[in-house]
Amino acid sequence: MALSQPSARGRLLLWPRLLLLGDSLTEHSFEEGGWGAHLADRLVRKCDVVNRGISGYNTRWAKLILPRLITESTSAENIVAITIFFGANDSALKDLNPKQHVPLEEYAANLKSMIQYLKSVNITEDRIILITPPPLQESAWEKACLAKGDKLNRCNATTGEYAQACVQVARDCGTDVLDLWTLMQKNQDFSSYLSDGLHLSAKGNSFLAAQLWSHLENKLSALPSLLPYWRDVDHTNPEASLL
Repeated sequence: MALSQPSARGRLLLWPRLLLLGDSLTEHSFEEGGWGAHLADRLVRKCDVVNRGISGYNTRWAKLILPRLITESTSAENIVAITIFFGANDSALKDLNPKQHVPLEEYAANLKSMIQYLKSVNITEDRIILITPPPLQESAWEKACLAKGDKLNRCNATTGEYAQACVQVARDCGTDVLDLWTLMQKNQDFSSYLSDGLHLSAKGNSFLAAQLWSHLENKLSALPSLLPYWRDVDHTNPEASLL
């Protein structure tokens, strides 16, 4: 028996969306134990968590593709929050990694440009959360670089400058910010948060998920569960409960 088209009474259900925009630290966030997976589990039946992490990307490239990911007419309306998590690639050292490197001033300008674009499609500042890059554990990342035949192409002090710029952009633009670079280094040995000196370990994913939830909770915790609990469905007349 064919299903009928939704009537006015049984209109299409549109799940609210939390959009995760970033580089590999976001792309990998749906792996087992990933911070995106943590959020998706916490928000199940309340909000779709959409992964738009693109490994290796920097803000220069992200700024260009953002209008292809979000438009006012097709996708912005039901976005309840968006995270912007770049800087780990932008802060690569120019001489050793010129393809991914973005100068500090341009990095800040690109973040501001992305925020301005989101505002232009009616995603307001209070729904935007910037995330700074995490700290870099140089000895571990150097091993990863050497294994690929490369030299150490990042340093933690430089990453910290980009993290500070990200925090300043949030202040200037009125968005929320999660300063992961600073928070992770409150634990003196932050290397346990990283799997290879750059990317997040299981502990780092759990840490980010917990820290980010403290920023998201006020924005998303009041979202209702979509569709009634099964015990509340009138089994003698399910249409009355479900349409």
